[in-house]
Amino acid sequence: MKNMKKRFSENIKIKMLGAIVVAGLLLVASPLAGTAQTDSIAQNADATQQEPELISPSLEFAAVQKSDNSIDLKVRLRGKVNGQSINFYKIKISFFQVVNEEDIPLGFSITDGSGKTLFNVTGDSLKTDSEGNLHFKAVFAGNKAMDPAEEVVAMKRALLEMTPIKEDSLLSIQVKLSDLGTGPATPIKEATIGVFVKRSFLPLKVGEGTTDENGEATIEFPNGLPGDPKGNLTVIARLDENEIYGNLETTSVQNWGVPVSDRIENQPRALWSTHPPMWMLITFIVLMVTVWGHYIVIVYELFRLRKEKPHTS
Repeated sequence: MKNMKKRFSENIKIKMLGAIVVAGLLLVASPLAGTAQTDSIAQNADATQQEPELISPSLEFAAVQKSDNSIDLKVRLRGKVNGQSINFYKIKISFFQVVNEEDIPLGFSITDGSGKTLFNVTGDSLKTDSEGNLHFKAVFAGNKAMDPAEEVVAMKRALLEMTPIKEDSLLSIQVKLSDLGTGPATPIKEATIGVFVKRSFLPLKVGEGTTDENGEATIEFPNGLPGDPKGNLTVIARLDENEIYGNLETTSVQNWGVPVSDRIENQPRALWSTHPPMWMLITFIVLMVTVWGHYIVIVYELFRLRKEKPHTS
């Protein structure tokens, strides 16, 4: 009986000793695990701080076929920085022609203050596919702050011609649109051509017409438009965003406008000018002096009353 009690007490002591050892190991291991976890979180935070998020720019790409058998490649590069739309200045844009999935370098240009750039390429140096289509690519290689971006446009070769016509006091523009993609020129019918006049900011649209079976259209031109000092107007005929032919444009300078002087002259005093009439200027000065004079008198009287206030001993 005594042996059993002795063995029982020894087993309890052994179990208690094991529990104490396990508890000690857990206490020692927990700070190490917390330290390791803290170090990993700190490393992840440092990595996040060291790798800032790059800006994703938006590259707008368009190609315009000109009447002199050249093509203007136009690009605008912009993006959002801190919620605001920014035009990216002095950025290099590379241009390529895509032929049979091969990129042929054409050159590069640099964006201006509005994020725009233009690269002109002659049509004689370009190669078309079996269907007479042209494929172009504009590429921004990216930098330390921005992701790369690229866009591709495709179009079929075409030609837009414009013939100004003046009969007595009637003015008109005759346009002809032809397909040059496959061999000889073929008329393009049911295409909407717009006629514009060049202005300081955006071209002014003055008319439009739809081509007939011969690819031709006649559009009336208005009289009395203001021109340069010699009365010249820059007339633009344009096909915009066609699904097959893209954008086409041709221009012509005609002496159809009203001469407008570009000299800076002193204009007479008027309500709508920067020099108002003298009676209005005198009235304004008298009213302002009267109003502010009252304020000055009131402040002066307040200070005077404060000085004359009796002082109690």
